[in-house]
Amino acid sequence: MGFLEKIGLKKKETLEKGVEKSREGILNKLGKAFVGKDRVDDQTLDELEEILITSDVGVTTTLEIIQRIEKRVAKDKFVTQAELQTMLREEIVALLKDNDADKPAEFDADFQTKPHVVLVVGVNGVGKTTTIGKLANLYKQAGKKVLLGAADTFRAAAVDQLIIWSERADVPIVQQGQNADPASVAFDTVSSAKARGSDIALIDTAGRLHNKKALMEELTKIKRVMGKVVDGAPHEVILVLDASTGQNAMQQAKAFTEAVDITGLALTKLDGTAKGGIVIGISNELNVPVKYIGLGERMEDLQIFERESFVNALFGE
Repeated sequence: MGFLEKIGLKKKETLEKGVEKSREGILNKLGKAFVGKDRVDDQTLDELEEILITSDVGVTTTLEIIQRIEKRVAKDKFVTQAELQTMLREEIVALLKDNDADKPAEFDADFQTKPHVVLVVGVNGVGKTTTIGKLANLYKQAGKKVLLGAADTFRAAAVDQLIIWSERADVPIVQQGQNADPASVAFDTVSSAKARGSDIALIDTAGRLHNKKALMEELTKIKRVMGKVVDGAPHEVILVLDASTGQNAMQQAKAFTEAVDITGLALTKLDGTAKGGIVIGISNELNVPVKYIGLGERMEDLQIFERESFVNALFGE
């Protein structure tokens, strides 16, 4: 049994409540599109296409989903609404699975390399530092030795905020204050994690996107110095995005993937938006798996992303 189950978190209920606004919007649109219809026709598929696009799934991903469904509908001209909704769920789950064949591990799973180094990136205001703090808490509660690194030295508030989270989660932190060299902080963090016997090091980075060249150079330098301390570091690069910004999050994601190799996504603030469909579009278009979703303010409201559970919650059981 995984850590989240052991401590009795009601993941399903939290997930369903977290995507409630998105689910209500989608089901309301589906209900209006299907009212009075017994069978699926071309008009129904056109309306489904519009529903997905207006639910922030995105044009590219929506067209891919519709094309998959059209192939299945063509084999049976007497598809019902219920069958269509089942197809829709199945195709979205299959599309998300294409991005990541491996099921994400729980927080108490063993790492192949110690310390396991995670670099966290994202623009300011998306919940990046908060996500790091929640991850630190969840790993700590799962019995891991955690170390934080405050390499977002561009803003004093970022360092101060991460210090607060280190205190909340009761995990140590490496920081050199504002205007310190981010690569130096990253190097010290990984070195300290290695010396302490830490299981995982979570390292915050600056959230500037106005100059992608400078961002890329900074992140490249950070990765290079970490790799000198621990082979293969960073082992993960997590991009944090604010789901409530919809297609703006997509643009941020594309910019960051141009600057650094992203291995996973964390979508925050899903509980406060009706734009939950963006999770599907971003994962598909970037071919990067969603690893975490933020569903509320509490420490435990950050969940590991499970595709089938998410799709069922988004479209209703």
